[in-house]
Amino acid sequence: MFSNILVPVDGSSTANQAIQKAAAVAKAFNAKVTVVCIIDTYAFTGVGTEFAYGQDEYLKAATREAHDSIAAAKSQFAANGTEVTATVLEGQAVYKSILEAAETAGADLIVMGSHGRKGLQKLVLGSVAAQVLSHTHLPVMIVRE
Repeated sequence: MFSNILVPVDGSSTANQAIQKAAAVAKAFNAKVTVVCIIDTYAFTGVGTEFAYGQDEYLKAATREAHDSIAAAKSQFAANGTEVTATVLEGQAVYKSILEAAETAGADLIVMGSHGRKGLQKLVLGSVAAQVLSHTHLPVMIVRE
């Protein structure tokens, strides 16, 4: 039924639970998995010029966190014996980047957490899961904490 599952991760506990569900689905259908972590390159847009000085520091930290999230996801899938491809992507709208990654990977299912990052990033990004749901034609499994 499913041959390629896209799993967006961000290091959150719900993303980790989505990894577990995706691993089970992948194993049941002998599917491969594509893991992506999206860095919002314009996270400070609209919050004022006083935050502009922090853009470079933000991108460095976000890139480091993204690679950590990808490494953790890859190890969880490897422990399950699932073939996985993983990448860190940059984009302005996280949900659009997820949908583009799904198209590029030829995904036929998206598995993601219902809520991810907290604090300022959540305020800036809005509900990524809801945006993915409302803009995709693919089946989406939303995993709640």
